[in-house]
Amino acid sequence: MVEVLLAALILVCSSVSCGSAGGYTGLPALGGIYYYQYGGAYSGFSGADGERAQQLDQRFYLLKLPIARAAMVVGGCLLVFPCVLILVSVLQVPWHFPAWLLIECTLYIVIAVGIVPGLYYFLHSLLSVYNSSVCKEREQLYQSKGYQGFWCSLHGAEIAVGLLGCMAAMAYLLSAGIAVRDYRTVHGQKQKPLQL
Repeated sequence: MVEVLLAALILVCSSVSCGSAGGYTGLPALGGIYYYQYGGAYSGFSGADGERAQQLDQRFYLLKLPIARAAMVVGGCLLVFPCVLILVSVLQVPWHFPAWLLIECTLYIVIAVGIVPGLYYFLHSLLSVYNSSVCKEREQLYQSKGYQGFWCSLHGAEIAVGLLGCMAAMAYLLSAGIAVRDYRTVHGQKQKPLQL
């Protein structure tokens, strides 16, 4: 169940990087109270600056999109795998076929080892996006108008994906050890003669 929780959190946190489709929208354009609160049609950007902000947002979004989608796919697969194993356990496959636990152990180890290069690729790719000229220009444009929060650095959800990925790798290694222990237990119980 810990693996299910970690995978679900990885999926949610990696989806934050996907965000919206990009494109600057001034708060007054949202209508309602924002229109009056922020002084009517004033948005901080006018004409060419507004168009440039939209273009940079769209390009930045397109740079991050493949990375976020890949992370969401991995999170989804990590979510499905323990659910399948729970179903296998409910069907008592390990009791009827104890070697299944050794297969399960192998799968746990492969996944735990595979998470490490996956995290490297995820963080390395995001850092290359944040070091791109598109991000730097976008950051400068927004700072010139006094907007905060458009820095070219990893944000909390992306850091959380990295930490959760490390925790998931450790959880899978621990599960591999538990699968070996369970194999020994089941194998030992099947070797004992039936006592009445």
